Amino acid sequence: MSKFFKFFEYAYLVFAAFFIFEAVRIWNIERSRAYIFLFFVCIAVFMFFFKRHFRHKYKDRNE
Repeated sequence: MSKFFKFFEYAYLVFAAFFIFEAVRIWNIERSRAYIFLFFVCIAVFMFFFKRHFRHKYKDRNE
């Protein structure tokens, strides 16, 4: 089950990379929308570390 959760951790990083790509792509066209994508990047990176922390905590508790 841990591998399943680990996959979703890294999915957050994939989403963050996509949001960075979109923010750079539309930076000169719609700057306010690019800021929203940068906000999503921050949320995705935060969620990666948050899920990682709790997966390690859960794994240590069960050992």
